[in-house]
This record gives sequence, structure tokens and C-alpha cells, in this order.
Amino acid sequence: MKVEGVYTFPGSPQQVWDLLLDPESLRSCIPGVESLTETGTDQWDAVMKVGVAAIKGTYKGKVGIVDKEAPTNYTLQIEGSGGPGFVKGAAKIFLEPDGDNTRVRVDGDGQVGGMLAGVGQRMLPGVAKMLMNQFFECLVAKMGSSAGAGVAAASDGGAPAT
Repeated sequence: MKVEGVYTFPGSPQQVWDLLLDPESLRSCIPGVESLTETGTDQWDAVMKVGVAAIKGTYKGKVGIVDKEAPTNYTLQIEGSGGPGFVKGAAKIFLEPDGDNTRVRVDGDGQVGGMLAGVGQRMLPGVAKMLMNQFFECLVAKMGSSAGAGVAAASDGGAPAT
């Protein structure tokens, strides 16, 4: 399952990089996160509560940031399992200067299995995109408030990337 998106953040690539890798920002912006515990450099154990249609569950897993090339790109790896199934995936995150702003481009791929995949298969891409939008829009809002500027943040609004 492919997931793609483009988001505009106010600020320089280094400022956005720092925000994207800040554990407190991750903890407060990842949808459904109940806990995010650092286990090593750029490695966390996570507990999340997420639902697709009538299938809801608590997932325990790991989040890791690898292949870092500050402040231009990194890979976010996730894996988790719970009663309704499992999820595993990776997303390449690219930061590109855009005037006074920074464009963040996400190119991800994931697998979902178990009852979650069997029942919710057709809905999964839309749900994944919605969760990703919530995450990045929360981070954009944090960046905007920390910058103290009224810069409008834009995302692709859930439309597929081309």
C-alpha cells in the first residue's frame, strides 16, 4: 500500500528537521499514540490505539529513524501488532527549501495483515492518508505557533500525489 503526500512548513529545512525529529512533537502529533518511549538513539517503543471502520485495536510496536542525511532526508520505519492484525512500513521523508518555507515530501509503502486487512482492505489507503495528514498538519501547526508567524500551511488535502 503506497502513501504519498506533500506538506509546506514555515521555516528553514533545519528548523523543520529539528521539529520532525523531536520526540515530544512526535508524541503529541502521532494520531492515536498512547505512549512513545525512547529505547535508543532515534528508536522508540510505541503503543497506539487506531481503528478502521468497526475494527479497532491497540497496537504495540517500534518506530525508528534511519538513513539520516540532515537536514534533507531520512527514512521512518514502523512496525506494530495487536489483536486486529499487524502493520509494517517505511516512509522516505524529503525536506526541500521553498522560499521562506520548507516542503516536506513523503513517499511511503506499508503492509497490513490479519483481520484488519481482510475487512478493511478497501478503506486502508484512505485511512492511512488521513492519519498521515493529521500527523503532518499537527506538526505544521506546531511550527507555525513556534515561529510566531501567521504563515499559511498547505497540504495536498488528501489528494493523491502525482
